[in-house]
Amino acid sequence: MDENDIGPVTVDCAVKLHQDLGPGLLETVYEVTLEHKLKARGLSVERQVAVAISYEGQQFGEGFRADLIVERKVIVELKSVEKVHPAHKKQLLTYLKLTGLRLGYLLNLGEALMKNGITCTINGALS
Repeated sequence: MDENDIGPVTVDCAVKLHQDLGPGLLETVYEVTLEHKLKARGLSVERQVAVAISYEGQQFGEGFRADLIVERKVIVELKSVEKVHPAHKKQLLTYLKLTGLRLGYLLNLGEALMKNGITCTINGALS
């Protein structure tokens, strides 16, 4: 399964989750339930993944934690806020660059309408 297959499944699961639970819960609630829904669809999912980074020749074992990594190909960052800040979008792009992954989703489950809370970020071209 490549990024082009994983993305629509991830968005579909997030929309369904938002319909079922509604906006405004803690991010951790959405994180565990989205993990469950994605696994139920047959995808491998890792939660709170510590991602090492290299800086000035030094390795740092935990540069950041990704909320979800799906199929080791797509980063999913979850928010439950009234509005996403531009810094959140920049953060996701930085995560993609540091991991070498190409596709990420910033999903704000705090939005009244989930379609307004979906941001897709691409690091380079997808095939």
